[in-house]
Amino acid sequence: MPYPAKDGGSIATLNLSKGFVNNGNRVTILSMNTSKHFFEKKDIPTELTDKINFKTVYVETSINFTDALSNLLFSKLPYNAVRFIDDNYKNKLINILKTVDFDIVQLEGIYLAPYIETIKKYSNSKIVLRAHNIEHEIWKRVSANETNAVKKKYLSVLSGRIKKFEESYINKYDLLVPITVRDLEVFNKMGNKKPAFVSMTGIDTTAIISNTDDVEFPSIFHIGALDWAPNQEGLLWFFNNVWGNLSKKFPNVNIYIAGRNAPQSLIDKINKQPNTVFLGEVEDAYSFMNSKAIMIVPLYSGSGMRIKIIEGMALNKTIVSTKIGAEGIPVENGKNILLANSAQEFSTAIEKLIANRDLFNKIGKNAKKFIVENYDNDTILLNLIDFYNKYI
Repeated sequence: MPYPAKDGGSIATLNLSKGFVNNGNRVTILSMNTSKHFFEKKDIPTELTDKINFKTVYVETSINFTDALSNLLFSKLPYNAVRFIDDNYKNKLINILKTVDFDIVQLEGIYLAPYIETIKKYSNSKIVLRAHNIEHEIWKRVSANETNAVKKKYLSVLSGRIKKFEESYINKYDLLVPITVRDLEVFNKMGNKKPAFVSMTGIDTTAIISNTDDVEFPSIFHIGALDWAPNQEGLLWFFNNVWGNLSKKFPNVNIYIAGRNAPQSLIDKINKQPNTVFLGEVEDAYSFMNSKAIMIVPLYSGSGMRIKIIEGMALNKTIVSTKIGAEGIPVENGKNILLANSAQEFSTAIEKLIANRDLFNKIGKNAKKFIVENYDNDTILLNLIDFYNKYI
């Protein structure tokens, strides 16, 4: 469900949909309304429903240990994928395809690929796979960082199955739209031969208003979905390897953690840290980000592009990120972001920013300029529409 747009996937889907509409296209969204992202269709603002035709189907995708174990033992498909294969969703899709003659049917992510054959049967539209990331890479990287032997083995098997799942749908679509150049390179190595166009996730740069007047400086913050394994892993790494020494050096500096759906075990670990304020889901993410200073993105797994980095840079935030965290975004280390991979590099970068507010301000200003020049949603959409028009 792309509304409310609170995580990378929903932001990417909704921004693209609004961009299509703003450039003269008619858009229908058929979304799975899951327990994790459930939102009543009737509560979507009319300013959106007047422009976009929202259709929803409730799909139960909750992780169930028994089902996961059964899948592990008796199936070759990844558990991540089978949770999104649903007859009710398929029937709703068929009904829509029989009713409307679409030019493009765009799949938001690889887990919708099992519906390609259904789309081909009931529609002559071009089928587009919009790949938000390389899914198997996420779990391969999580597995590599896992210390529990049993979990590590399971994650390794899972990542292998997801890779085979991804490879099985290569070239079954008509067009491929990855969101980073690097992701396109990976798809091509997996055998993609279909026409492809890299279309980054854009933002409405006029709607994101930065406010540098009331920033709590120095302060540190992290914002992101806390039910996402890479975010959990990165935060725990930061607290275990970086924050202990930093908090002793700067006892008056607080770190703020914001994000929804944090498991209680993670909350308990965060709350034990010195000078740490756990906020959970914040009502207004942009207001929260505007009020704090140094944004950290300590990711060691994940794939695709981190939308929160784009939003943070648009808000003049100075960001310290791992290379994997900033992967897919052509940033310049030391100019519009600081990249750090080790605990020492993270500590040094944050200390440098705390000690030098002019540097902090300079990098934030450059970050804003970078986003305005490269990630304007309308500009990105016009280029994607031009690409589509070549094939319809």
